[in-house]
Amino acid sequence: MIPNVCDRIVAEKKELLNRERIPQHVAIIMDGNRRWAAQSGLPVESGHWKGAETLLRIVEGAIEIGVKVLTVYSFSTENWKRPKREVHALLEVFESYLNRLRGEMVEAGVRLETIGEVEKFPERIRLALKKAKDATAHCEKLTLILALNYGGRSEMTRAVKKLLQDYSLNKFTSEQVDEEMFASYLDTSGFADPELLIRTSGENRISNFLLWQISYSEVYITKTLWPDFTKDDFYEAIFDFQQRERREGQ
Repeated sequence: MIPNVCDRIVAEKKELLNRERIPQHVAIIMDGNRRWAAQSGLPVESGHWKGAETLLRIVEGAIEIGVKVLTVYSFSTENWKRPKREVHALLEVFESYLNRLRGEMVEAGVRLETIGEVEKFPERIRLALKKAKDATAHCEKLTLILALNYGGRSEMTRAVKKLLQDYSLNKFTSEQVDEEMFASYLDTSGFADPELLIRTSGENRISNFLLWQISYSEVYITKTLWPDFTKDDFYEAIFDFQQRERREGQ
């Protein structure tokens, strides 16, 4: 009985959405895995495994309502500073899900992309990413972008270095440098900026995520910890977005 009631509530929330105003690109700071584990009396790695399951639900929900790009903060440049056991657990989560779900991603129409310096991950993680990217390259329902070993400041620093290198090769003049050109050097080149940024766990900060790209994004913050974040919560964030008048600096 309870699952049926929950399903009905989610369906009702989804029906309230204006399908003409679904954000095409949603970014999520998936925060709260460690707190969820602590509150549940479980080891920290349990929070990350539970958080991965949550992502699967949200990907499914995004497809159902027509979101085209979902960018999630999966592993920041600062996460390397966490205890080795926790970092190892995170890498195990990545490898396990990437290898286990390739077929399901293809079946669901999910194309996998990454941003960040993935070359710094162990070879087994890079291989799992490559296999998943290659297998899903033709998928068109949703592009799932994993931000891995990613930081907004690092991304912009790398972009400046690449831009200066091309400038030294006389590929363009200083007068040609504008926002559009600079954006083409970012990891997200080729993707529109997110219209909506969701942050779970109630923290009121950006945490070095997509600093350039979210300049005009609507921000939605919920106190719900990421492992507890449901499709219903996701649709609530979309509904809240639809009630706002987007001015984009005007």
